[in-house]
This record gives sequence, C-alpha cells and structure tokens, in this order.
Amino acid sequence: MSLIDSGQTNIEAAPPEWLRAGDSRLRLHTTVRLRWLAVIGQSLTILLVNWGLGMTVPIGWCFAVIALSAWLNVALRIRFPERQHLTARSAFLMLGFDILQLAALLYLTGGLENPFAFLLVAPVAVSASALPLRTTMALGLLAIGAASLLVAFHFPLPWCHHDHSAPDIFHHPVAWCQTQTLAIPRLYVLGVWTAVVLGIVFIGFYTWRTAQENRRMAEALAATEMVLAREQKLSALDGMAAAAAHGLGTPLSTIAVATKELLREAKEGEPIYDDLLLVRHQAERCRDILKDLSARAEELDTILSRLPVSHLIDEVVEPYRPLAVPITVTAGPKPGVYAKSDAAREPVTDRNPGVLYGLGNLIENALDFAKDQVSVDATWSRDEVRIVVTDDGDGFPLDVLEQLGEPFVTTRPATTIDHDEPGHAGMGLGFFIAKTLLERSCARLELANRPEPETGAVVKVIWSRKAFETPECWDNEEMAI
Repeated sequence: MSLIDSGQTNIEAAPPEWLRAGDSRLRLHTTVRLRWLAVIGQSLTILLVNWGLGMTVPIGWCFAVIALSAWLNVALRIRFPERQHLTARSAFLMLGFDILQLAALLYLTGGLENPFAFLLVAPVAVSASALPLRTTMALGLLAIGAASLLVAFHFPLPWCHHDHSAPDIFHHPVAWCQTQTLAIPRLYVLGVWTAVVLGIVFIGFYTWRTAQENRRMAEALAATEMVLAREQKLSALDGMAAAAAHGLGTPLSTIAVATKELLREAKEGEPIYDDLLLVRHQAERCRDILKDLSARAEELDTILSRLPVSHLIDEVVEPYRPLAVPITVTAGPKPGVYAKSDAAREPVTDRNPGVLYGLGNLIENALDFAKDQVSVDATWSRDEVRIVVTDDGDGFPLDVLEQLGEPFVTTRPATTIDHDEPGHAGMGLGFFIAKTLLERSCARLELANRPEPETGAVVKVIWSRKAFETPECWDNEEMAI
C-alpha cells in the first residue's frame, strides 16, 4: 500500500458533520447565561428610568415580562443539564422567545421610539453564529415582523420636561422631571425601523458567513490532521518491524536449539522426527524473515529516508502509471546552470509523508482533468527547487482560481479518473489538504493556466533549496523570510 493511497477517497466522500446534521452548535448554558445578562440589564434599566430619572413606566407589567425570562431560565436549569446541546428547533424556540420578550418590553416603553430597539438584532446575531441558515432567516423575519408592529402599536415613550431652573438635576432628578408625552415624527420612527431591519439583515448575514467559514476551516484542518496522522502511522510501520525482529529473535533461537536437541533423541523415520524437522525448518524461516525486515528498516534509516528529487517524483507518480492518461516526468538543473557546478547537484530531501501525499494529490487532480497528457517537471538551481505539474485539460475556471486552496472549493467533475465508473463531485478538501501539507514543508504554491493557445492548468510547488534539503525548515530565519 503506497503513501498516496492512504484513505484520501474516504475523506473526500464523507461530508463534514456540520453539513450533515441539522442540529445547532449552541449549548443550553450559553442561551441561559445570555438571558440572565438580559434580565439583569433590563431590570436595572427599568429601575433607573422609573425611579432614578422619574419617568413613568408601567413598571408592574415590565417586571412581569422580565420575570418570564427569569422563570424560563430557572425551569431550564432544573430540567436539563447545563452542557445540553440544543437542536435547531429548540434553539429557534429559545431565541424566538427572546425576540418576543424584548418586543413586549419595547411595546410597554415606546416601541421603536425607545433607543434600545436596536437590541432586536442580538438574538439574530447569536443564531447566525451557531444555527443553520434557514433557522437564522426565520428568526430574522420574526424580528422584522415584531419591529414592524412596534412602529404602530406601543405605549407612549416615557419622557419628561427638563426644568433647567432646578438647582441640581443630578441629586434631585424627580424634582426637575415633569412627565409629558413626546411627539416623535413618524418619518424618524420609520428611519429607526429601517436601521433595525438593515442591522438584522447585514449583521445576521455577516455573522453567519464568518461563522460558516470558521466551521469549514475547522473541519478541513481536522481532515488534514487525520491524513497526516495516517501517513505518519505508515512510516512508523518500518520501526515496528525492526522492533518485532529484535523482540522475536530470542524466542526463535530458543525454539531452534530445543528442536535440535529433540532431533538428536528421535530416530529418523518416526512420525515425531518429521514433525520436529518441520518445526526447525519453520523456525529458521522465521529468523530469515526477521533478518530481512531488520535489514529493510536499517536501509530505510540510512538510505531511503533521504530522497533525491527525481526519486521523490518517481515514487509519487508510480501508483498512477497504470492509468489511461500517460505521465511524462523530467528532472534536471534549471536552464543556464553550469552542469559541473555545485548548483547542478541534485537536491536531496528527507522522506516526508506530507510532501508525498501533497504531490500525489496534485498529480491525481491533474489526471482528473487532463485529456491526453500530464507532465511533471522538476528543476533546481542554487537558490530553489521547483516541481511543476501541468495538464492539457480546460484549465482552472477564472471564477474559482483565486479561491482554490480554501476548504470546500472544488471544480472536480462527478466521475472517476478512468471515466468509466460513476464517481462523486469532490468537496474541495483534497487540494486544501495538499496545499496545507506542502506549505508545512516550507513550500509555496502558484496556480495558473497555460498561456493561449494552449489549454490546461499549471501548479508550481517551489521550495528554497535550503528549506528543501534541511530536515527542520521551521526556524526563525526561514519564517522571517
């Protein structure tokens, strides 16, 4: 089994959980804590307006509405564990209640004339960060509907006349405050309604879009870590083989000695003699196999752990040789480099499972879209090492060229490489994983289309020669560059 064939198809075919599940990522204790914060803020605001500023509000009804939120929190805390994850439907009901509760308070305190009307945006923003888009849209429509009703239906806005002749309005607020009705122009109220609606739409969409990108990036990075872990496990098998050879050597030697002694006591022609002879031969065979495994592990440590560029490309390309589309491989110094100079010497790098997987993914993508030919060209100079993968397909669509490399961006057709069996449209994780793994080796990727009249895509993987040949390229100087 090659490093290139280590489960990539399964990762591509399996959609991430957040795309499959209709449930939210919102936990119960998050909504409960936000609601407690709202209860405290609403209570303090009502007390300040009614008794601190002397404005008349229906305080009994206001606290009755606030108490509903408090009792809901208490009931939820008793009934469910704090870390309970909400389904999309439950989260919609929770946040929908918050919108209606806030709308009821605004109804009692002036409707959209109340400067706190913009808080209708808050539940929609919370939904956009953790819930599916359709749930957020439903909550947004509910908030817009509540705001629209508050334009025409509400209690008067609590207000008072400022008596500037009062000696100290801060120490005696009630003395200078004379309750009156404030007439706010309807055009201003409509302006507030417009601001609330635009805030719900813009902030909701912006929050949802940002959260969606973060979720996609988290899922894609998790897939990258899984692929890298699989490749590292494959590389670790050689070390396990060496350990097995060392550990099993002693008991096999004991078996060989014991059977040799028993053969001396048995007589040739007896059934037990033939059985002992078979055991001895099998023990010797096991010892030979373990010696071979041990020799291969040592060879890997001393020779195969370091690969010239040409051998690296041959190892990556080999699994794809049997396919219908031919692959042409060339490797050599960059044109203009003197053949006998040190710059013409072929670069050698450590065997890196991430690089092997990343290059293999680029070649597989080229084979998916190629018509008749895929070429892999490696060149090097004193300063850099460059591997270029080119196909003769239709090239990268211009509308996605700038986005390629981001998770879940793909142009893969819904067919397999050989075009004979039905396949699946890619999810865009393969190229993202390849790009991430190659960049971890200090490479950079450049994507382009072949110049007209030729057609096809060109992917360049470029390392500095120092980074390519050095096992640990993540030093401070390299990162500073």
